[in-house]
Amino acid sequence: MPSPLSSTSRQPVPIDAHAADHLRYIRETMERAAEFTGVPGWGGVATGLTAFVAAYLASRQSSPSRWLSLWLAEAVLATAILAPAAAAKARRGAAGIFSGPGRRFALSFAPPVIVGALLTFVLVNAHLYAVLPGLWLLLYGTAIVTGGAFSVRVVPVMGVCLIGLGAAALFTPPAWGDLFMAAGFGGVHIGFGLWIALRYGG
Repeated sequence: MPSPLSSTSRQPVPIDAHAADHLRYIRETMERAAEFTGVPGWGGVATGLTAFVAAYLASRQSSPSRWLSLWLAEAVLATAILAPAAAAKARRGAAGIFSGPGRRFALSFAPPVIVGALLTFVLVNAHLYAVLPGLWLLLYGTAIVTGGAFSVRVVPVMGVCLIGLGAAALFTPPAWGDLFMAAGFGGVHIGFGLWIALRYGG
């Protein structure tokens, strides 16, 4: 008569049976806990310098459409500086720019920027150019705060400064718009860019 123990006994589970699942869980947990450190400090400094030039040139334009074209060109130039700088810094940190933390940064950063582009189109069609400096600073600052939630602590602080400047720009004379743009896209980028470059590896 067979033993009850022998009939209910189970084959031993190999030690590596769930190893892949465990490693995947550990990797995903580490990615969720990691910070995105690819925010480029020196790229921010360079962008700030170009923003100072753009603010000076924009203040001398004779028509709103030329003013807008100049600032849109500055936005394209800033993107051309910051995107490669962020990718290079992320590679130096042995993590792709679209790794776990980088992907969350990008997905959080993008919505306010997209909203800003849509509202710019609407406001330009309504000839409300004077609102644009405050709007751009507010929504760019919001993008920095939301994306910065997945980065080092100084990044969302930078976003809060931009939001403050944007709020002030909405309630001051329209002629001050380029000054606020210079302070935000120029001064804030340079100040925080230097801090990030010196404290967080470039």
